[in-house]
Amino acid sequence: MMVNRVFEVNDSWVREGMDRQILEETHRWHGGVRTMENGLPSPNHNTGTPTAMAIWAAALCNPASAYYRDKELAHRFALSARYMLAAQHGDGTISPGWTNFHSPPDTAFVVVGYAQAAQLILADGWAELKGAAADMLLFLERTLPALITGGCHTPNHRWVICAALGFLNELFDSPDALNRTKEWLAEGMDATLDGEWTERSNGIYNVVSDVMLIHAARLLKRPELLVPVRANLKMMTYLVHPDGEIVTEYSGRQDYGHSFDMSGYFLPSLMMASLDRNPVFQGMAEQSLSLLKHPGGAPTNAAVRLLLDPGLMHEGAETTPMPEHYRVVLNGEFPRERYLSGFAGAGHHGVIRYSRMHTDFGAPVARIREGRTSVTVSTEMSSFFSLRHGAARLLGVQFASYFDPGFVKMSRLTTLEQGYRLSGEQEKGYNGPVPEAALPQSAKEGVSPWYLLPHQSRPQTHVQRHKVEVEVVEASDGWKLVISSTEPEEVVSQISLIFPAAGSLSGGALAPAEGDVQFWMEGNIRYEMDGDWLEISGGGLQHTATGIREAAYPPGFRTLLLNVVTPFVKEIHIKLSPAAGLDRTERGESS
Repeated sequence: MMVNRVFEVNDSWVREGMDRQILEETHRWHGGVRTMENGLPSPNHNTGTPTAMAIWAAALCNPASAYYRDKELAHRFALSARYMLAAQHGDGTISPGWTNFHSPPDTAFVVVGYAQAAQLILADGWAELKGAAADMLLFLERTLPALITGGCHTPNHRWVICAALGFLNELFDSPDALNRTKEWLAEGMDATLDGEWTERSNGIYNVVSDVMLIHAARLLKRPELLVPVRANLKMMTYLVHPDGEIVTEYSGRQDYGHSFDMSGYFLPSLMMASLDRNPVFQGMAEQSLSLLKHPGGAPTNAAVRLLLDPGLMHEGAETTPMPEHYRVVLNGEFPRERYLSGFAGAGHHGVIRYSRMHTDFGAPVARIREGRTSVTVSTEMSSFFSLRHGAARLLGVQFASYFDPGFVKMSRLTTLEQGYRLSGEQEKGYNGPVPEAALPQSAKEGVSPWYLLPHQSRPQTHVQRHKVEVEVVEASDGWKLVISSTEPEEVVSQISLIFPAAGSLSGGALAPAEGDVQFWMEGNIRYEMDGDWLEISGGGLQHTATGIREAAYPPGFRTLLLNVVTPFVKEIHIKLSPAAGLDRTERGESS
């Protein structure tokens, strides 16, 4: 049964947290649970004490758990509740132990998890936990002023704060909390119709936004908040590799290029499957559950939520398996250029304190799945193509040049009959003298600091444009990439192919460049892993630069360089081993 697996996973982490708890009564962090990152306890929601407390609460309140009403665990839980009060600042906030101090959004993350754990303890009513429950409620009540007045850093923080305020209102009946949520929600939803959130974070922050808005929709009686959640979960059915890993090749946050599996989507997909009786979401929940190795951080602990909402435990729901054969373009119809045209008039001059603009929001991404073969074609990223074929992986193909030193990002994607055309363009010129009428007083004095000059008033001269085009075309035996650039002439450029270090690389004429980077001068190369392989042709060496300034290649991976000079047309043919994917006549298509 689904519910049994969740509770078993939760129980498996109980002792691990107990082993990290500080029990010395004279210790400054008595009752805290040390994090695995640095050995220090923290009140944060993800790796800190509240995560252990959520696990313990679910075990203590679950009659099927080996730790149900365990007095030793209850004592440990109470110690942690006291630690949390000691770790809370006088303004009601917490500092998570990383970059944020006296942080309203990090406090909000804790509140969402802590409130659910407290509700579970209160509903259970066991006298041994009465004191701990009182301490938890005190902690939560103290957060109200900070969350009613506090701000955020990132787009998803707004929805975390709204969910937290919803829980606080549910516990303490706070009109001010409800009014603050209205201010945040008045900013509108930051998701495309295809379901992509601003941060494009499939591995981490999609789940955050989804879960928080599911809670907010219920607590604030705002069912319209579920619209982008549904779209995001549907989008995610096309962003899973054959082994259950999430596509993070184009993330705008710290999950970029790192390995995340689907298990994080178990809770939001299950909650939405229950609300909508949607077989697609149910199938997503079941596949996510098969990968579940941890019950989740404090705000997303699946065992806590299942105990609070037994309706989620229904068995025998209709299920639609996740698709394995499809060809889709996400955000292909999103009017991104129209939105970007309003950037200059927004009034912020491209500066946002403590955050970033995320102008890659809504950039198109193509996804192709053919059984065990998975292809991602991206815009607005350093890598525009990645491929997984069974165990063999080409993690990225990039283009860099000295025109505006660094990687050239593709900004447009057009669908072709057998693939896609990508294009990117850079512009670079020179700045003329500031017109005399615009010069500041400092220009007439003995010292004229460069930073006081109105550089925005300088006329541009000799503006040049660098255009790059890539055709990604499906071939009968794999894929073909045709990369071209014709102007300006004599731009020193570099195409890079990045592979995991684990596989074997053979064939071709390779020569060391520097570190893990090699020149691919000519011939066919083969990358092989666990019997699956990619055979790639198209090497070349028109110059011997070992890198391009501002284009760093990742250490610990195998990077091959194809060095070219404009004008050029370079064709790279990627042949796939026949065993990993299904025959093309057997594939299904979806859009």
